[in-house]
Amino acid sequence: MTRPEQQDASSSLIKGLSLLNLFSVTDFEISISEMARTSGIPKSTAHRLVTDLVEWGALERGRNGYRLGVRMFELGHLVPAQRTLREVALPYAHNLNEVTGLTCNLAVRDKHEIIYLEKISRRDLLVPHSRLGGRLPLHCTGLGKAILGFSDHDFVESVLSAPLTRLSPKTITDPTALRRELARVRETKVAYDVEESQPGLFCVAAPIFGMGNHLVGAISVTGATALSQAQRYASAVRMTAMAISRVLGSRPGRPA
Repeated sequence: MTRPEQQDASSSLIKGLSLLNLFSVTDFEISISEMARTSGIPKSTAHRLVTDLVEWGALERGRNGYRLGVRMFELGHLVPAQRTLREVALPYAHNLNEVTGLTCNLAVRDKHEIIYLEKISRRDLLVPHSRLGGRLPLHCTGLGKAILGFSDHDFVESVLSAPLTRLSPKTITDPTALRRELARVRETKVAYDVEESQPGLFCVAAPIFGMGNHLVGAISVTGATALSQAQRYASAVRMTAMAISRVLGSRPGRPA
């Protein structure tokens, strides 16, 4: 039987985590009043939770409120699967960046979004919509489509049955059209994003597999717009993904 004090501790933990979940790329610094209003947690409770989170290192005081603390950054780099993928892929990503002269991204899936694990940028090419630790929808990114193409059927259908957010005039929002594109991804092991997530940019991505040929993430390069340019880099991206997959324990053959 759960004791009242255990229930209180569990409730406080969930409330504290819900406060941390309020932070995003646009809301990177939030006042206690804003946290209370957005979360629905009483201001006095929010103040107590923030005090505990600051003491632990999950939050730190900023100029206009509170922001995520360095402890969160440290813990994020200890997540086993992501850490292994990033550590193995990093030298290959740097090489891909040098060979192509393009921004190189590494990502994994979290629900219906990708999370950027690494971004190696060109100084003269701004890719503002992607950032380390940032998120974007699966359906309108090359990385996301590379992942979707090799995800299980039920998950793909859950994505296609949900509203497909339009990020640009060229975002594919028709489930039938996206199914056709994912079939091409499975056939070629390359996915394209031609101005679908950001006007003026293309992305070429390929899936990465691990032990048992299970999908673990994707790698990409991003650059200028034209599809003909994007297709020039497909082989380099695909071969890089295959090299990373081999190191992670994947074996040639049909992915699991």
